Formats: sequence, C-alpha cells, structure tokens
Amino acid sequence: MIQDPTAASRPTEQNKNSHDEANTSRAVNQSEDELGIASNRKSVRQRKRPHEGFENVQSKGAKAGRSSASRAGGRRGKRRHAEAVTLFDVLSMGRSAMQAVIGDWIEAYGTRRDSSLLDLISFFIQCCGCKGVVTAEMCEGKEDRDVMSKMVEELDEVAGLQYKKFLAFPWILTVTWPMDIDSAEYPLTQPGPYGRWFHSEFCDFVAVLVAQCQRGVMFDGYLMNSLICLLTELSDSCVRAFRHTCTLAAVKLLSSLVAVALSLSGAIQNSHKLHRVQKTKTTRRRSPPKRQRIQRKITELRERRAEVETMMDVVFKGIFLKRYRDVLPEIRSLCMEELGLWMKLYGSAFLNDSYLKYVGWMMHDKVPDVRLRCVLGLQGLYGDPPLLPKLDLFTSRFKDRMVSMTLDKDNEVAVQTMKLLLLVSKTSDGALSDEDYQGLLRLVYSSQRPLAAAAGELLFARLLNTEAPAPDLEINEEEARERQASARLRALLHFYQESELRSHVAYLVDSLWDSGGALLKDWPALTSILLQEPSSRSPGLTWAEQVVLVEILVASVRQASEGPVLAGRSGAKKVMSAREKKSQLDDCTKLTEHLLVVLPDLLAKFSGSCDTVASLMTIPQHFLPECPEADAPQAASRLMAEMGAALDRPAGPALLEAAARTYLSLCGGGAPWCSVARTARDSLVRRWVDHLTALLGDSLQGESPRFPADEERTADILATLKKLSAFHNCHDLLEWNLFGLLSPLLSAESGEGGAPPEVLLQVLQCLSYCMLWSLSTSSGTLSSREKAESQRLQLRLFCERSNRCLSHPDHSVQQQAFVGVCDVLTAHAHQLQLWDPSSFGPLLYTPSPRLQRALVTFVCAHVFVGADCDGQSADSEAGRPEELHRRRNLLAAFCKLIVHGVLEMSAAAEVFVYYLKYNDDYGDIIKETMYRTRQMDKLGSAHTLVLCLQQLFLRLRGEQGSGGGAHPGVQTFTGIKELARRFALTFGDLVKFRDCVVVVHRNGIEFVFQEFSQTPDAPTPPYLSYLTILSEFSSKLLKPDKKIVFAYLQKHTAERVTDLQEECWQPLAYYRASLLAAAGAEDAASHASSERSPHRPGRSPSSKQKRKGNKSSGLFSPVDSEVSKGQRSSFSPSHKDADPSSVRAEPPARRLDFEGSVLGEDTVDVEL
Repeated sequence: MIQDPTAASRPTEQNKNSHDEANTSRAVNQSEDELGIASNRKSVRQRKRPHEGFENVQSKGAKAGRSSASRAGGRRGKRRHAEAVTLFDVLSMGRSAMQAVIGDWIEAYGTRRDSSLLDLISFFIQCCGCKGVVTAEMCEGKEDRDVMSKMVEELDEVAGLQYKKFLAFPWILTVTWPMDIDSAEYPLTQPGPYGRWFHSEFCDFVAVLVAQCQRGVMFDGYLMNSLICLLTELSDSCVRAFRHTCTLAAVKLLSSLVAVALSLSGAIQNSHKLHRVQKTKTTRRRSPPKRQRIQRKITELRERRAEVETMMDVVFKGIFLKRYRDVLPEIRSLCMEELGLWMKLYGSAFLNDSYLKYVGWMMHDKVPDVRLRCVLGLQGLYGDPPLLPKLDLFTSRFKDRMVSMTLDKDNEVAVQTMKLLLLVSKTSDGALSDEDYQGLLRLVYSSQRPLAAAAGELLFARLLNTEAPAPDLEINEEEARERQASARLRALLHFYQESELRSHVAYLVDSLWDSGGALLKDWPALTSILLQEPSSRSPGLTWAEQVVLVEILVASVRQASEGPVLAGRSGAKKVMSAREKKSQLDDCTKLTEHLLVVLPDLLAKFSGSCDTVASLMTIPQHFLPECPEADAPQAASRLMAEMGAALDRPAGPALLEAAARTYLSLCGGGAPWCSVARTARDSLVRRWVDHLTALLGDSLQGESPRFPADEERTADILATLKKLSAFHNCHDLLEWNLFGLLSPLLSAESGEGGAPPEVLLQVLQCLSYCMLWSLSTSSGTLSSREKAESQRLQLRLFCERSNRCLSHPDHSVQQQAFVGVCDVLTAHAHQLQLWDPSSFGPLLYTPSPRLQRALVTFVCAHVFVGADCDGQSADSEAGRPEELHRRRNLLAAFCKLIVHGVLEMSAAAEVFVYYLKYNDDYGDIIKETMYRTRQMDKLGSAHTLVLCLQQLFLRLRGEQGSGGGAHPGVQTFTGIKELARRFALTFGDLVKFRDCVVVVHRNGIEFVFQEFSQTPDAPTPPYLSYLTILSEFSSKLLKPDKKIVFAYLQKHTAERVTDLQEECWQPLAYYRASLLAAAGAEDAASHASSERSPHRPGRSPSSKQKRKGNKSSGLFSPVDSEVSKGQRSSFSPSHKDADPSSVRAEPPARRLDFEGSVLGEDTVDVEL
C-alpha cells in the first residue's frame, strides 16, 4: 500500500532536513510483493502487518479497521493480534464485509482525508495488477503549468522500465513498472473462475463505495474529483491493464451515479408531494416553517442531482468518448453494454440522439461481441413502451443496418437482431417496409435453427396471430375457434405459395414450432379443413392448397414425434429435458388417438394423387403403440383396408417405399394392431405372387425360356415386380420362394425373347434381396447340410447369372448386377466371420476368376472415366454431384469385397493406380482401403503397392515403345514417381512397417534385374529407370535395413556395372545415393521410437552413446538357416567398415531371418 510519508522510517539526518517539507513532498515506495498479481490470490489470514488498521490511517482509523476486521472475519476477531484489512483484501470477503470495511474507510476519510484517499488510489492500482513502484507527492494546485508539463508516460529501454506520471489531485503519482506488463495477465483477463469472480467483486466494490458515499463525502468536492481524475488518467494509458481496469471502474462508477441520481429524483418527487399536501391544507393547519424546510430540501436535492449529473457528464466526456472506440474489443463491449443501461435507467439525460448515435455507429464494429452488446442494449430500449417516442429518429436512420445484421456471420448476433426487429415490428407499425418483411420472413428457411425460430416468431406475429371473432348467437365457441384456425392456416398457405422455396415444408414447420406449435398441433382442425366439403359459407381450399396442407400435417406429425432434427439445419437442442419428453409423449398420444380414426378417410379422399397418398402413408410410422385407441380393431382394419386399396392402384416408388416402411412399423413390436397388420401384409404379398405366377405362366419353363412379348402383360409384370421388390427390401418374403420364380428371367437371352431392361432391373433387385435375407437368417433357417448346400447353390446361380448381366447393353442393368453381386458377396463374407462352427451355417463360396475379372473390368470402365490431365475428374468440374455419388457407391462396393477378403488383395492394384489421378473424387475411399488391407496383411498390402507401380511403369514403357499418342489411361513418369511418394507417406510408423518397406525394395530390385543378361547391345536393364521410382521409399528404411538392401543391390549389380558415372547408369546411382544417405538423417528416421522412451536425465553422455551403439549393433542380426555360423558374421550389418560389394551372392530362394531389439521377441523374415 501507499503508506503515509510521515509514518515511513527514514534516517535521522533525512528527518531533520525534510521535516519542514513533509506537507509539500511525500515519497512512497510500493514493493512487488504488495502490488503483484500473486498477492491478489492470497488470503487475508496470510497477510499480517506490524501496523494496525489501514496502512495510511492511524489511531482512530486503526481502531475502525480492527472493528471492521473483527466483524468481517468472524473468529479472526478473537485472535490476540488483529490483522490489517486493506481495501484490496475486501474483494475476497464478500459483500457484507465489503460494506462494513467501506463504512470504516469513510469514517477514516472524515479524520485523515489525504491518507484515506491514498488507500483508495492504491486499491485501483493494485486491481490493475501493477508490479512496480508508486511514488506520491503533494500538488499545490491544478493550474500550475509546471505540474501539467510533468504529466508524461515514457519508456526506459535500457532499464527495461516504463514510467507514468499523472495528476490525481491533490497528488502527483508516478508509477514505475516493467515494460512487459502489457503482455502479462492482469486480474480482469485471468482465465477460469478467478477472472469472472474478480470482475464481479470489483464491480460490486465500486457500487458499494458510491452507495455509501452518497449521503455525505460524495459532495465534498474532493473525493469524487480525485477519483475521477485518477480514472481518467489511468484509462488513457497505453498499458492495457491500466486502460481496461480503470475504464471498467469508470463506467461502473457512472452506473452507480445514475442510481444515485434516480434516488435523488425519487426524493425530489416525494418532497414535491409533501409540499403540495401542505399547500392544500387549511390556513389553520398549515405550517409555514415546515413548508420552508421542504422547499429547502427540494432545493438541496436539486443541487445534489445537478452535481451528480455534472460528475456523470465529466466521466462520459473524459473517459467514455475516448474508450468506446478503443483498440481492445473488451473495452468497446463494456462501454456499449453500460451505455444501453444508462439510456434505459436514466432516459431523461441519456436517451437522446446525441447518445444513441454511438450505439448506431458501433453496430458496424468488426468484433461480433461489440455488435451483440449494441443489439442487446437496443432490445431493452425497444421493449420499454414509454421510451419508444424518443427512438423514432434512431429507427429511421439505422433501420437498414439492423435489417442487414440478420445476415451477420455470427449466429448469435443474427438471432438477437431478429428478436430486436420483432420488438420493432410490434411497437412501430410503419418502421419496417414490405420489402424488409419479405427479406426477414424468408429466414424461416435458414440453416440455423435459432435464427429460423426467431424468424418464425416474426412470421407468426405478423401474419398468423389473428384474433378469434367474437362468438355471437349463430356461431358457438367451437366453430369460432375452427374459423380462427382456418384463417391462420390460409394465411400460412398463402405465405408458402408466395415464397419461391418449394418442397421445404418441414423447415417451415420447424421454424414455427416454438411460436405456433399450438396451431400446428391442432390435429382436429387440420383434418377437418382437409375433409370438409366446399359450401356457400366456406368456399374451401383449392387442390394445390390441400396438397400443401397435407405436407404441413405430415411435417407436424414428424416434428411432434421425432423433434427438431432436420438434415442441413444445425443449432437444435440435442438433449431433451424431462418436461419436453413428457410433452412429446402427450403429443404422440393425441395424434395417434385422432389420426388412427381419421387417416383412412384422408387416404380415400386423396386416392387420386399418388404423391399425396405417399405422404399420408408415412403417418402411421409415428403412431404410439401404448395409445388407448390402439385396442380398437375396427380402426386398424379400416386403415389396413385403405392402405391395401392404395397399393392395388398404380403406385410410384415413393408410395411403395412408404407403404413398405409403414407395414414394417405396424407389424413390429407388441402393438395391438400387429396381428391385423401382418395378416394384411401377407395377404397382399400372396396376391402379388399368385398374380405374377399367372402372368409368367409356362413361358419361362423348358430349355429355352422366353419372356412374354405382350406389352400389357409386360407392364403388369413390371408393376408387380416393383411392389415385391419394395416390400422385400423391408420384409422377409422367403416363404414365397421368389428366387425360384424369378431366377429363370435371367436365363432368357437379352436379345429377342429376353426380358426388357426395366424388368431385369427389378428382377436383379428382388433376387439380391432374396439372397441377403437368406444369408441374414441363415443362423435360424439352416438346420442341415442339405439346406446349406442349397443356399450355396443359389448363391452360385445368382452370381453366374448376374455375371452375364454385367455385359448387358443397358447401363442400369449392368450397375444393378454389379451392386447386387457386391452386396451379396460382402454379406456372405460377413456371415462366415460370424458363423459358429458348432452349428450349421453358410458354406464357403469363392467367386470364379471370370467373375472377379468382370468386376475389376466393370470398376475400371464405369468409375475411373472422364479424367483430365490435372487429375481432376470431369464430373466434379461439370458439377454433376449425382453422377459422382453413384460412382463413389460403385467403388465403395468393390472395395468392400477386397476388405472382406472376397477378392484377392492384388485386385486392389487396379484401384490404387488411380489414387493420385482421382484423389479429389475417390481419394478418401482408396486411402481407407489401403488402411484396411494393411491391417489384414501388411506384406500382402506392400506387394499390392509394388504391383500397382510396376503395372503403371510397364504401361508407360509400352506406350513409349509403340510410338503412339498419349493414352488417357497412361500416367507420366513424374506422376508415377509422385504416386510412389504418396504410397511411401502411408508408412507412418517405421518400426511397425519395416518389413513392408524391405519387401517393396526387394521386389523392386528383382523387377529391374531379374532375367537380365548383359550384352554389348543391351548394357543396362530395360527397366533400370524404375529405380528412380523405388528411391521414394528409401527414406522409410531403417539404418540397418538400408545396409541390407544395399548389399542385396550389390549382389545384382557388382559384376555388371563398370562405371556409375556413365549416363546410362544414372538411375542406379540415384538409387544408391538414396540408400547411402547421411548418417544423421538416417538416425533421425531410424530411431523414431526414441521419442516414445525419453532418456533419463541421470545418464551421462558416455553411457547414452554406449547404449546407442549397442542398440544399433544388435538391431538386425541376419541369420541364414542353411548357412554355418561362420558365414553369418559376413552378412551381419554391424560391421560398419565392411565393403558392401564383398557380400557374396546367394540363391534368391534363401531366406534371411532378422532379429532386432526394437521388435522385442518378434522376428521379421525378409526373403532376399
């Protein structure tokens, strides 16, 4: 604390020389321990002072300090030595202790004003987190020019200190602190709960200080002047801690002054009432002295209020006008927040255009929080009706800005702005134009649900919140309610039809759910409007309006059952409360009770519209089985009858899919209508199967089946197949033996006498569903080996006949055959993995080589097509996401076959060759396939990568040898090299994949030098340039592996290479250089595992080097199982001085066994 200079200890000579000047010059030093941030968190119990009370207050002030400490500290007052309580310590003692200590400080201020003021000054400096020294000296007067010229803030770069000298009359304070304080954390910015706690307690301190000073010392002309002068000077500092903390104190001081002014205004009003009461009394009872006292009191209160308003004006002009546009966003935010509070609480002084303009300007701030504070402040103003007349000019000037802020990039700002405009529209009818409303109401289709819900509230308040007509003698209350609901729904339909965004009914319902949920959940009103017939009194709805109203009904049912979960819309509440769950259960019960009875009538009325019936057919999926109405069999029977009648008519894919899912929902579980739904479903399927059998007849029997050529019969067959296929997708229809009925259709020739492509498409779908259901239920249906063999026979028959369809002229048939085969084979492989050997299960089936080749050819021909030179697919450039999505599904289906082991892993090479070229379209699928295959078999995956690179290299060589033009399927040499680099990057853990990298190099060396005989005409191998591609994997070799690979290379090149400097051997020289890289780089790559096990700090460098040498020497110990122990030493890579060329060649069939300490007990067999 800043101590009283008279109490500071000084040498005797200094006391003699300066005793006479003690009243004009006082010096105080403040240590870092007393002013640092660390002291902020210390408990009051840990701070014991040798002096009593406040630091700068003695005698009576000390007693007051001890009394406040005893009241605030409780048990601490009973201790032998009372502890000193500073103003900064009060922040940690709560509001009650804060009031007591501030009260004692006010008492001390009455006796020793200067010393108490120094305590208050030191409090604010401490709250800034200042770590430095404060010097105080008395000032003769504010008008002294020499004093004002000393108010500086400068840096001392040599000493690393910063100085600020400012006037806090009657003191001239000099604060010295380190230069890096601006980058340090001060209490207001400290993270976690401490920063929030300090902010709250600091604001409370300022409020309590002003509240307790308003009865006396505030108006002495000394305290508030000094405090405002202090805050003005510190808030203008270039140091962030001073500027931020003191600006917060200043705006909170002004807020407290507003509260004082309000209390004074209330006292003035009460005094005026007393004065009027005295004037109305009779002459006999009137008391002139009392009237004079009241009049004097009114005059005094007015003077005090004028003085408080003067203080507010000084703070506003001296601090707010400088800091509301501060570079620090936090300062701008708190300024705007407090300004909104001032205008709302004390509108007579602040609510005018002179102050409102600052809010309008700061709505253009680049920081979202500042804009948010402005909007929140305006919400408080527009929500108070008495303040609205003073906001007309502001609304007209800044209305466009408020409308544009609904599209703010910050979602919270946009939502709060929409709520602000909702208040504006409710209070001012002509403030927003029709164009403004048109743009605002379109936000009900926003992807952010909070913004869409706010726009929905505006839509409901603007268009749908019509009052019900007053009931008269002819109209009862129920009919009046229906008319009101009808009027609201008509307005909603009109809005939807005027908007250009069609097919977004679900998003519109979701936006209106919070504000207009009562209207949307009025199921009786919705269905009665749909079922009512037009009359003279009620013209009814048009057909287009009825269709839209059906969509609204279906969307509201889904919303009530599932909640606000829509694709593409974020911001919805993910966890529902118990109250929301109870409300959702009640809504589901109500809709089930009503729609179970009414839905058959709706299906009958809209039976002519296939799309409308498909929408209505989805409603039973949301029925609640526990509903009391579910026990009524008549309602369920009527519903099943109408659904069956809808399916007997021509139905589209949407209707068939909705019906299949609805029957699945009704047939499952233990609902009362379950038996009725199953009976109705079985009756439908049996009727369709019998009808299809009769249509096909005997035309497909015999050795040469032929499809009936009648167009009418073909259309009937196609319609029945679509129904069976849609239902077989959701239901198990194996008991009707559809496989035996439909498989002959695939035997007919595709030419004359064969089935049309659209029929084949449905047949392939239905047969694939048959096989999938057969495999999924095999654990319960396969009870003997004969049934398992029959299932495998069906699987073989399906694959063979689908293989024939892969060459069909129609592309849709080819794709369906490919997808069906991939799905069935993947499901078969999955069932084999889950098969319990103790019971019967599916037998093993391996696709024929012909089928495997056909699948690979299909993928290459239909997926990897249309690529340009830069590796971007033509589909992505043309903007055809549907086609790209279809091709991605085809590629994913093929890759599943490789991952599940249906196809050989080498088949993945045909896909990996396109990894770089089609990286933008299929890169994620191909990379995931690499990862999965490497998990299955690391060495097999490495062989696949090698095969991929070799195939590309051979294609390039063949293209160069033919001398033709560039083929689109052939990659350049640079592209192949880049692909090899991408493959090398997939080997992340060098120790884990060391054997894989060795296999890559071994196969590459054998690929270049196998079957090569050197002749004068052919001095170099024809594939020597492949070594340049292979060098991309050299960085993934560990140090011992590099030496072994180099030795293996020397075995193939020692007798053939005469001079590496020749140009023809440059690829070999490049590859040798990659293997003989710098030792430092090798160590960094080879000992990557050292990062996982850091060195112990106690080891000496020599021991560390010794351990490192031992590890490197024992990392690999190649052992030949057919070579003697003496021969092993010649192959050991631990002999660093051995010549690699001295390693003798050995047959390639031999196997070297490498054991490394890095791998522990595991061994790595590398065939060299």
